Amino acid sequence: MAQSVQAHPWPPGAATGIGSLPGTDPGEAVRLVLGEVPDLPYLPELPERGLGADLVGRTGSLLVDLPLEWQPHGWTVASHPGRDLSRAHDQLARDLDAITELGQGLPLLKVSVCGPMTLGASIELPNLHKVLTDHGAFRDLAASLAEGVREHLADLASRLPGTALVLQVDEPSLPQVLSGRVPTPSGYGTVRSLERSIAGPALAQLLAVAAEGHRVVHCCAEDVPFDLLASSGASAIAVDADLITHADLDAVGELVESGVGLWRGVVPGVDAPISVHSARAKIQPVWSKLGFSPELLASAVVPTPSCGLAGASLGYARKAMKVLSEVGRSLLEEPA
Repeated sequence: MAQSVQAHPWPPGAATGIGSLPGTDPGEAVRLVLGEVPDLPYLPELPERGLGADLVGRTGSLLVDLPLEWQPHGWTVASHPGRDLSRAHDQLARDLDAITELGQGLPLLKVSVCGPMTLGASIELPNLHKVLTDHGAFRDLAASLAEGVREHLADLASRLPGTALVLQVDEPSLPQVLSGRVPTPSGYGTVRSLERSIAGPALAQLLAVAAEGHRVVHCCAEDVPFDLLASSGASAIAVDADLITHADLDAVGELVESGVGLWRGVVPGVDAPISVHSARAKIQPVWSKLGFSPELLASAVVPTPSCGLAGASLGYARKAMKVLSEVGRSLLEEPA
């Protein structure tokens, strides 16, 4: 099978993390990332700090003219910014200060945000319905998110002159959103499925704020809609290697053949026995089945954890990133 070689901003043999890490110290987290995955470092997320440092709250702090507040049932659209949003802003500001201090001169930095479908499935309207249930509200959310992320990337660019930014959009709930499996707030039903004709443009609108070729979508669930992600402008797709089934191989093959990068989650996101051999074994068989040239493996595939590492111990997170870096180098030095 022939492969179209697409130039990516990250070098062949690079490895990276998904986003979250254990701990509460932004400086310590940045030092860990820069030390262990220097070829494709990322701005860490530290949800252990609590409300506002979670995936939804952190991204919610970026929304433009769409304030959120925390209610007992979750993040909710509010009439004006309040204490909860202020806390989320403050935590993100500390993260940005840490990367500004320690990341000068970086050639590349990856930044993660929650995608519009997962955000819409997580946030509620004042009437206690999910944002997804109101197409107008969802479009407003998607537009607000795109503008907020545009400003976020511009801020980072001013803090780190000369650093190329890679945008990673996290969409763990996307398969549920498309298939109508998102639970209602009451828990007694599910939200109706979101049409692809709405989901695709919402994702494309967000990805478009990043430079072409610098757009990654991460989905750590089953039934990843590879075609939708690629058609929305993703230049790489990050998935859990254990969740790629035989039925997915044709879609994955088409994706790689078109030049879209494949980021494979090959180590668990929680403490578990891991090794370079076991992680690499989750890459080689699929590559062989796809029939692509072994010499292209290190350029097309980036090893990652299966998901974020927030639920792991700090020692395991450090070991996981060491293993991933070694796996990346092994793909470069010893083609499968």
